[in-house]
Amino acid sequence: MTQRNRKLIGAFLLVGSIIAWSVLATALYLALPEGLPGLVLIVFFIIAGMGWLLPAMAIIRWMAKPDVTGGRP
Repeated sequence: MTQRNRKLIGAFLLVGSIIAWSVLATALYLALPEGLPGLVLIVFFIIAGMGWLLPAMAIIRWMAKPDVTGGRP
C-alpha cells in the first residue's frame, strides 16, 4: 500500500475515531452522577479531551510509514 493511500484511509480513520471518541465521552459524561465536585469534572474533561490523542498518534504513525520498495536500499 502506498503512502498516498494510507494517508487517504488515515484521514477518514482520524475523523471517524474523533467522532466515536466524542460520542463515547459524551455518553460517559451523561452517566456521571449529578453534584460531583468541580475538580472531579475538570479531571474528567482533561482525560476526555486528551483521550483521542493515543488512537490518533497510532493512525498518524501508520500513515507516515514510507513506501516499501522492491529493491534493496
